[in-house]
Amino acid sequence: MSAATRLLLLVLVCQPVSSWAAPYSGGQGTPQAPFLISTAEDFKAIGENPADWDKTFKLTQNIDLSGYDETKLRMIGRWKALGSWDNQPFRGIFDGNGKTIANFRYLNLREEYVGLFQHVTGDIKNLTLLRPTVMGDQLGTGALVGYLEKGSIRDCAVREADVSGYYGVGGLVGVAHSSVHRSWSHGVVSGVRYVGGLVGQVYGTVALSCSKARVIGEESVGGLAGAMMGVGSIVDSSYARGEVKGKVYVGGLVGQVEAGRVYQCYATGKVSGTQSVGGLVGYQRALAQVMASLWDTQSSTQATSVGGTGKTTAEMKAVDTFWSMNWDFTEVWTICEGINYPVLLWQIPLADLDCPDGVSFIDFALLAANWRSRNCRNANRYCSGADLDRSGAVDLRDLALFAGDWLAGTE
Repeated sequence: MSAATRLLLLVLVCQPVSSWAAPYSGGQGTPQAPFLISTAEDFKAIGENPADWDKTFKLTQNIDLSGYDETKLRMIGRWKALGSWDNQPFRGIFDGNGKTIANFRYLNLREEYVGLFQHVTGDIKNLTLLRPTVMGDQLGTGALVGYLEKGSIRDCAVREADVSGYYGVGGLVGVAHSSVHRSWSHGVVSGVRYVGGLVGQVYGTVALSCSKARVIGEESVGGLAGAMMGVGSIVDSSYARGEVKGKVYVGGLVGQVEAGRVYQCYATGKVSGTQSVGGLVGYQRALAQVMASLWDTQSSTQATSVGGTGKTTAEMKAVDTFWSMNWDFTEVWTICEGINYPVLLWQIPLADLDCPDGVSFIDFALLAANWRSRNCRNANRYCSGADLDRSGAVDLRDLALFAGDWLAGTE
């Protein structure tokens, strides 16, 4: 071994460990010790390190991406073209840990699939995007994910979104070939074709999800999904409440059901268009199914739909309407009868003990009325739900949980 080689080895061995450390706030990238993301720079580093796209990440702080536009931030996951060797999806796990990423702004008119994550075959969960502004001009634009090829999105939300694109445009996901569960969107979504409040094009499953986004497009425009395209596509136990404007194939829930099944869903938003317009679904192919689903004929201003059952506003706020179609109001849905439309059970804060939806002095009065009760039982039968931790008693631990939900509304 030459003297020069020995010197080089000595320099390498003596390098401090920190100089080789991953550019994050800690962790090893494993499920047991995920990379910790606590700053905007940490998040930026994910996009700059494709070798880490099979790793596990955990968001530990709310992050503000103001000032990190498309000139400074790379999308996570890469898509070039169908069958391209350059495609490199994010195939790891990103756990938002209940935190929020705010003010993500991205303009990309050149590439297919635009979003915080461009191409995903892994899992994204427990994440909220606040005030994202995303614009694309090709296939697949979504605030969170442009193209969900495999994997899943679970317990994610987009609030005050401004998402616009050409076709396959969704408030959360542009094109979804896999599953979206317990997720929701709010804001404005606009495009030309296949435009949906939550997902633009559905080839997989959307379940236990909702959208309150205002949706504007031309063809195949829906409050929840623009179009369901795959034979195995499913929209299950979900709803849409936003206004929907389009021209052809316009529906309060789904614009075009080309294939698949819609089951136990509803829509209430105002719907307008010129051809094939429905309160629930605009267009339905013969082999597609729309089952046990409803729309509000008054709020939607639509008396007809190619699938589903139309009901008045009063009927849509009555539990008997949904019981007649075997909806599950034990594990899936809940309703403040005569006051609100049904909502998904997971949307109700723990401290929301009584109607109307949301945590207010009405709920605090129930907590106070049951204060120091000792006979609540594990099933929580006798304390009006005030035993929030199901310990059998209403005490300071329940008060702390209640305080955490104070003034919270449904998502």
